Amino acid sequence: MRDKGQPNLIYIFADQWRRQAVGYEDEDPVLTPNIDSFSRESTVLTDAVTVSPLCSPHRGSLLTGKYPINTGVYTNCKVGADLMLSSDEICVSDVLFKAGYETGYIGKWHLDLPELNVTDEPESGAMGWDAYTPPGPKRHGFQYWYSYGAWDDHFAPHYWQDSPEKIKVNQWSVEHETDCALDFIKDRKRDRPFSLFISWNPPHSPFEQVPEKYQKLYREKELPLRENVHDSKYIVHTGEAVDGGLEELKINQLNYLAAISGIDDQFGRILQLLRDEQLEEDTIVVLTSDHGEMMGSHGLMAKHVWYEESIGVPFIIRWPKVIPHAKSDVLLNTVDIMPTLLRLLDLEIPNSVEGTDVSNLIINQRSDGPEAAYICGYPGRKEAIETFREAGLDNRAYGWRAVRTHNYTYVIHNGYAPGEERVRLLYNLRDDKFQLHPKQIDEFENHPIAEELDRKLRSWLSEVKDPFLI
Repeated sequence: MRDKGQPNLIYIFADQWRRQAVGYEDEDPVLTPNIDSFSRESTVLTDAVTVSPLCSPHRGSLLTGKYPINTGVYTNCKVGADLMLSSDEICVSDVLFKAGYETGYIGKWHLDLPELNVTDEPESGAMGWDAYTPPGPKRHGFQYWYSYGAWDDHFAPHYWQDSPEKIKVNQWSVEHETDCALDFIKDRKRDRPFSLFISWNPPHSPFEQVPEKYQKLYREKELPLRENVHDSKYIVHTGEAVDGGLEELKINQLNYLAAISGIDDQFGRILQLLRDEQLEEDTIVVLTSDHGEMMGSHGLMAKHVWYEESIGVPFIIRWPKVIPHAKSDVLLNTVDIMPTLLRLLDLEIPNSVEGTDVSNLIINQRSDGPEAAYICGYPGRKEAIETFREAGLDNRAYGWRAVRTHNYTYVIHNGYAPGEERVRLLYNLRDDKFQLHPKQIDEFENHPIAEELDRKLRSWLSEVKDPFLI
């Protein structure tokens, strides 16, 4: 039998689930009884943020502990953008595999080159941004594989295992992937620890694709919108205006909340199995997401902006008798997750890691951790990349960069097209929770806080060799 001191790891992250949309936060009107109960047995990190509010950049940084500019995955892996997570990167899963863990990955991957970038007729049948990742170094040490690249059909998902044969399913993806996760845990090798990463796609759009039983939880309820929802027309992160107004937005919100209640239901099944298998005390469980969703706040939908609804993520971690039952204001960025997990597992942190291990701060309930989190958004749409290249410019030098502290968010936005005017904004998160009153910074002489945060941002950009123009 294995050493009981070596814990298992279950890491679950949903797609586009914002920090405000969980019951214990008492913000969005969402029902999450299992997650709320779990939070009372865990440490809740109230200031967790994503390094980049977009699927692929977050995932690359989660696995490597490196910033998107240095993983090469600075935007989504998509048709027309030849980028992917290199097989040469050292991922948390590579370390776990070498340490003897039985490793598994279930759900959305979105770190491989879309197959349509290579051929018009993929053997796997992958379409759009999707890709089959074959066994080998691109799986980064994950032995059990039940995954897909990027495909948003929650009621008819598909997956690949160890051949290009597509596995088609007629079941809500969260429920199906939870079934697979339960089987993985029950069928695990008993002589060594396991690690399992589960990537649920909902509550990512299309929002209406959620089972009726979860929608019914909200049909008769008053569902107030956030105070910063102020427009009858909203804009998706691509810049496309969406008609329909507040009534359509309310329908989207109902379905968004329903999907989160569905996640809560399926999460409860995993927790129950850990109890049944007497694995609770021997398993670190993390529940979080890759980024948030604007859902009409500031007239926006989706993500890829610096507002709290976009960058803020729930982050709950439980390890009975080791991690306290507490709320922690440690400022946790995506790049910090890999080194923190490895230290908790008593495994060596690779030299390539750029994030910070905050495990000691969590265990000892200290708050003297990182003072700032650095967040980035790059122009990544095919048309934007082409426009910059035609002008002889590096698209990675544009977009926006932000430094987020406990009290402030400072943003420099260089624009998504050549020639756009640079804007500097400072948000006071304590006095202006909904970020309705930013200060535009033209000169630093009357804004010492902005000046200090600008220095921090410049130092970070230099350290990671980001080509951003400032």
